[in-house]
Amino acid sequence: MVVISSEVREFLSKGPLGHLVTLDSEGAPHVTLTWAGLEGDELVFATFPDQHKLENIRRDPRIAVSFEATEHSGPKLHPYLVIEGRARLTEGGALAVMDRLAEFYIGPGSKFGWRDAPPGFVIHVTIDRIYGVGPWGHDF
Repeated sequence: MVVISSEVREFLSKGPLGHLVTLDSEGAPHVTLTWAGLEGDELVFATFPDQHKLENIRRDPRIAVSFEATEHSGPKLHPYLVIEGRARLTEGGALAVMDRLAEFYIGPGSKFGWRDAPPGFVIHVTIDRIYGVGPWGHDF
């Protein structure tokens, strides 16, 4: 099990957009934007039906999500964080997760804008690896 440092937790609490990479049926990467956060020691995000990423995760649970820092002041590389792991889907609960994440992505007290959204899916990721540029990885 990977230990998630306080620096990683703080970084993710600032609402950096995630670039989710799944693998399609031919092994090619499929990239999509996502809001994501931590729930305990797992990465969690949500989606709604008929998304290509759902098909990909059902077939192959290996995923990677890269996050770019929302701010940077310095001459070195822009901080980023990459999380690799294995995803599992649970049906329903997507709106509740999106509402919780809206606090980080939109602002305190915010709710996800699609109030009549279908139940969707919650994706929980067991984290295998964390790396990047910042206090969690290389500092070039």
